[in-house]
Amino acid sequence: MSVMTQIKKCTLEDVNHLQDISYKTFNETFKDQNSPKNMKAYLEKAFTVEHLEKELSNTSSQFFFIYVNHEIAGYLKVNTDDAQSEEMGKESLEIERIYIDNSFQRQGLGKHLFNKAVEIATTFNKKKIWLGVWEKNKNAIDFYRKQGFVQTGSHSFYMGDEKQTDLIMVKTLL
Repeated sequence: MSVMTQIKKCTLEDVNHLQDISYKTFNETFKDQNSPKNMKAYLEKAFTVEHLEKELSNTSSQFFFIYVNHEIAGYLKVNTDDAQSEEMGKESLEIERIYIDNSFQRQGLGKHLFNKAVEIATTFNKKKIWLGVWEKNKNAIDFYRKQGFVQTGSHSFYMGDEKQTDLIMVKTLL
């Protein structure tokens, strides 16, 4: 049986599906390294329908689902201009989120979403792609290094009431 993958831009009508995949993938990725209290606090703040609707309505942000055989397997969020979570300038595109459901891991889906981000950056004539990744998320750091990202700094990220460190990684586009 052949596997069919498809990337589709999210709209406001997708907010409930976006909330479901956001909760699921964030929880799968970080629950083992964070307290239940801090996870709950973060999930209930970052992934409310209202918050996601606000993000979806921002013209400087875009969300995309990746489907495998018509099932949502993960998603991508990119930001430009004032939607970037750090001041990185007009020549930059931020990959704020790439998350893949655990049951779809190791199938190259993250690479497909990364390539979509590069395509968007190229379309908007961006010179750099950047992201913040938790210093303890070794798999993600390794993935981004393989894609040509280098660490250029760090910033604080709050998981509930716990201050954590995200590495700022940048890739210069040709």
